[in-house]
Amino acid sequence: MKRTTLIRTVGLAAVTVAGLSVLAMPPAAAEPDGPSSAELAAVSEAVDATGVDGIAWHTDEETGTVVVRVDSTVTAAERDLLRETSAAIEVRPTDGVFDLRIAPGDAIYGPDYRCSMAFNVSNHKGRHVLTAGHCGEEVETWYEDEGGDVVLGETVSASYPSNDFAIIRYANQDADRPGGYTEGRAHTGQEVTRDGAASGEHTGEVTATNVAVKYDGGVSMHGLIETDVCSEPGDSGGPLWSGDKALGITSGGSGDCSSGGVSFYQPVIEALRAHRVALD
Repeated sequence: MKRTTLIRTVGLAAVTVAGLSVLAMPPAAAEPDGPSSAELAAVSEAVDATGVDGIAWHTDEETGTVVVRVDSTVTAAERDLLRETSAAIEVRPTDGVFDLRIAPGDAIYGPDYRCSMAFNVSNHKGRHVLTAGHCGEEVETWYEDEGGDVVLGETVSASYPSNDFAIIRYANQDADRPGGYTEGRAHTGQEVTRDGAASGEHTGEVTATNVAVKYDGGVSMHGLIETDVCSEPGDSGGPLWSGDKALGITSGGSGDCSSGGVSFYQPVIEALRAHRVALD
């Protein structure tokens, strides 16, 4: 009778090869290739602590780096300061200045300001439109025309800075307002379209999410969507979408639609939750 012997091992595995029992070492645990998520989060905080304005940064888990875009106002010394903060930082120069895309007189009008409308929304209190928070923070009453003859509505609430969204309640609740979007979350590589009263409709793709930005003048924003779509002053508050998915509200950027640039967006889901409204 053939006798089988049981072998107890610690840290070893019994493997049968051609009827023979042999011992094999288990595979070694994989060593991490780069910084951990916690380490990258610390690097991101260190970037913020440098005090350098005109930058936008996000964590790239795949490459194990914190990518920092710097606009034309960032000096060589400031770029060196950012690089010296950590070996995990990748500095990417960008043309133009990171600023809020706001200017006097356009699609929706307030004293000394022009902005764009994003998405139509509603709740039990009526029908509203979303726009940028830095627009709503400055203007109480909005008009549909530059002359201020037709009232669009009143700013109900604005969240800015840190966030960048506002809600305007329509003065005429019976007017026909286009809709048809559902809420969505942006992801890197996604094809998107942006529209704005200053520069019209343009397309591109999402280049990063959960982006922090320090605009010209030191205004800080967090949790934004970054794209390679151009924008211009007056486009603030305009919509970003993909298919039938509403993704964001134009916050700021650099460059223009002749030379190109980078643009940033407040995720629309946060605005919907904050104001307890639904897309029309």
